[in-house]
Formats: sequence, structure tokens, C-alpha cells
Amino acid sequence: MTDLLIRDATVIDGTGAPAFHAHVSIDAGRITGIHTDGAAPRARRTIDAAGRALTPGFIDMHAHSDLQILVNPDHTAKVSQGVTLEVVGQDGLSFAPADATARAHLRRQIAGWNGEPDDFDFDWDTVAGYLDRLDRGIACNAAYLVPQGTLRLMVVGPDNRPATPAEIAEMARLLRVGLDEGAVGMSSGLTYPLSMFADDEELATLCRVVAEAGGYYSPHHRSYGAGALEAYAEMIAVARASGCALHLTHATMNFEPNRGRAGELVDLIETGLADGVDITLDTYPYLPGATTLSAVLPSWSTSGGPDALLARIANPADRARIAHELDHVGTDGCHGCVTDWRTIQISGVRNPELSRHVGRTVAEIAEESGQVPTDVFFDLLVRDRMATTILQHVGHEENVQTIMRHRTHCGGSDAILVGERPHPRAWGTFPRYLARYVRDLGVLDLVDCVHHLTGRPASRLRLHARGLVREGYAADLVLLDPETVQDTATFEEPRQQARGIDWVLVNGTAVIEDGHRTDALPGRALRRTDEGTRAR
Repeated sequence: MTDLLIRDATVIDGTGAPAFHAHVSIDAGRITGIHTDGAAPRARRTIDAAGRALTPGFIDMHAHSDLQILVNPDHTAKVSQGVTLEVVGQDGLSFAPADATARAHLRRQIAGWNGEPDDFDFDWDTVAGYLDRLDRGIACNAAYLVPQGTLRLMVVGPDNRPATPAEIAEMARLLRVGLDEGAVGMSSGLTYPLSMFADDEELATLCRVVAEAGGYYSPHHRSYGAGALEAYAEMIAVARASGCALHLTHATMNFEPNRGRAGELVDLIETGLADGVDITLDTYPYLPGATTLSAVLPSWSTSGGPDALLARIANPADRARIAHELDHVGTDGCHGCVTDWRTIQISGVRNPELSRHVGRTVAEIAEESGQVPTDVFFDLLVRDRMATTILQHVGHEENVQTIMRHRTHCGGSDAILVGERPHPRAWGTFPRYLARYVRDLGVLDLVDCVHHLTGRPASRLRLHARGLVREGYAADLVLLDPETVQDTATFEEPRQQARGIDWVLVNGTAVIEDGHRTDALPGRALRRTDEGTRAR
């Protein structure tokens, strides 16, 4: 007798093959049978799946849940979407490896991504320690990228200067340790301090270490705006020079200079693929982006860390220089574009005295207060200790659709879960793909979209016996109704659970049951090994 039988399902197995009808049996967290002959084994529990699709669990290739998956283990935002695996450690900034000094810096710099819980116990210093902490029980599985900016902070410090050969060697050593401890690759955030201070020689040296380990490089490029195509070309060149697999994360073409130019990015990627570079990419199915307010600053102003930045804001000459670059020149933090304060909407603050600004643009706040926008900007940074998060309304629908059709495309939410009004992608990314871009617009068909969200990222991650509906594979599964699945999260009300996703299993245990969150925490850290990425 099997533990669980999912009866009469339309199985979309994640490979891109046509859907088929089957009963699926599960025992001890694994798929033990896919019964296509109409016969079904006896089961201790049966789920009637008639009229619904059974798919592999969705893989979020770009998640910022590094702390939230631990601080708020319920994690309904993600598992209710059908996410059974997240890749964290993104954009070159996270908490392993990190000693106490580095951790204090990181907590300030990325409080807008992760929050800054006062009573949280950081009981790890290494990648292995972080993965062990995840193994104590999380809602969904998680894999980790070693953050290149954190390596730089540990070795070089927070200054904007080239790394010495000895420092690069030490960063490479730390990276190798993290990969040996189970990380699946390395990330960078090349418009964020500290990653943005690295040159291509430093990146290529580190990428060679990643390549030797069989991992992949996941960069947030130096520009998604005025220099986007040059930034993508730079990353492909680094991958070619190092022999490292490349995953272009949140691969968008944003800001006005890039309207209608996604085809040029596709051509660039196709040229790289033809040259033998191993390239994949991910996107989110929305137009606005989300980040921290401090991200738009020029890199020179952030050298030395948060205290040095605040000192520059207080210095009249430095403050005037920053304002001039924001308003008239364009900064590397704002992707080479002059800042349009009408597009920057406050989504979250740490200081409760500033909560009245949430949902409003910097331009709106300035108009009401009689200030110029840059003064509002500086005031928010100082009063909120740089923890303010924003939505940036700079995307183009035709670009979004063109890129998501690409043959190496995967899904990634880039979701920030904290703040009063986070981006709705935190709750809606994966059902939005299925509702808007499959059912409503027909940009992708259902089978192809499931492949984008499951089997394709599973291949990039080299998952071991996971990521497909296949006998012997881990039972990370989603049961959904293709006719009713719908994201309900909006920019005004972002914390809204999707409809039509009825069951979500992680390692064979239900985390969503009949549309409701259970109290189960069956997720585990997935570690890179010679056999593939797997749970310990």
C-alpha cells in the first residue's frame, strides 16, 4: 500500500513532453510509480486530481529569502505559488561566508532586502553553517550561491579600489571552500557596492574556480539601462574567458533607451551560445523592478561603507556632486540613466515615522513638501538608515515577452518579502506566468511554460533526481487548475495568495493542502556534489 496516491491527474512532467493522464504514487518523499494503464495501487491517502494538472514544483532561480525563510518559516508567499526550491545568495550580497564584522556591515547594507531582525541568532560563519541552519527545517528547499561582494568585503573591505593579486587569491580560496561546502555557484551585484568595485580580471579569476567545481555564475550586470547590451556582452566575455557556465539573472531590458530592444539581447545570447558559451537566463513577469533606494547612488559615494556614505551626504560638496549626477549625468547605480523620480515609488521603510510615504513616488513627496526630489532622497536615506525599499517603474511589455520566449529562459521572482508594500512578485510570480502569459496572452503554452519553471532550471542546477515528475524523483509537486490559476497580488495589495494552486508537496509532504498552508517544514538545503545538487 502506497503512502499517497494522486489520482486521475493530467501530468505535465517538466521535460517539455506532451501532457498525459496518470495516477502518481508517493512513498517516503519520492515518486514510486506513474501509472498510465488505468490501474492504481491502494493508498493510505488519495487526492482526486481530476481536471487538474500535476507538475513538478516550481524553481525560483532568483530569491531574496536568505533570512526570511528562517525568520518567518511559514513562508506562505512562496510555497502558495507552488515554489518548492529557491536559489538564494543573490546579487553578490548575503550572509555566508561572513565573520561578525562583515555581518554587521551586510545587515545595514541589505536590510531593505532581508529586514533586520533584532533577536535573530546568526549562528553560522560559513556556507556549510548556513546550509546546516536551513536543514533544521524550512518550508521549501533552498540552494545557495556564494556572493562575490561578500567575499570582497571579507578580503578587500568596503573600499572602491582594485583587488591585489594576493587578495584575489584569498577570495578564490574562500570561494572554493564555499563551493566545496555545497554552494551551487557564485553571484555578483555589479551595480551594488561591493561587487561593482571588481574588474573583469577579478571576476574571471573567480569564475574559473566556479567552473572547476561545476557550478555556474549568476551576475546582476553592470547596467540594465543605458549600457545594458554592453553589460550583457561583458558577462558573456567573462564566461567565455573563464569557461564558466553563465546564468543571466533577472535578464531585463529596462529604462527608456531600451524600449523595443530585447531582440538585440536575444541575438547577443544566441551568438554566445553558438560560440559554445553555456548561457541560461531568468526573468520575472512584471514591468517594474524592485530594489533599495540607496541602489541608485553613484558607486564612488558608497566607497568605505554605510558610515562613509552618510558622511558624504552630510558634506555639502559631496552632496551637491551626488545630486548633480543623479539629476543631470546618470549614475552607475541607476544603470547609466538620469534618475526619473516619477518612476521611484517607496515600497517599504524601517523607520515608522516615514510610513506615510509608502506607496508614493519621490516626485510626489517632493511636490507636497516643497522640496526638490534629491533632498527628499537624501532625507529618506539618512532617516531610514538606508533601509528604504522601492519599486522602479522602468520596464517595457514587449521586452518582457520577447525575453521570456527564449529557449534558455527560466523563472525567477527577484522577490523582496519585507516592507509595507513589497512588489507583488513576492506572492504572484509563478501563477502570473500561468495565468497572464499562458492562458490569457498565449505567449507560452502550458507545457512549455512548466518546462521553463521546472525542468530547465533543474538542469542548470544539476539537480539529482529532482525537478521532474519521474519515478524515483523527489516528490516536489504542484497540483493546480489551469483554468482558474490566477495571481491576485497587486501593487496596492501585494500580500494576496494566488487562486487555483490546490496542493504543493515538498519532499512528499504537503505544505499547501486544499489551498491552505499546513504547519509542515519539510524543506532542506540542497548541496552541490559530484553526483549533482541534492539534499544531504
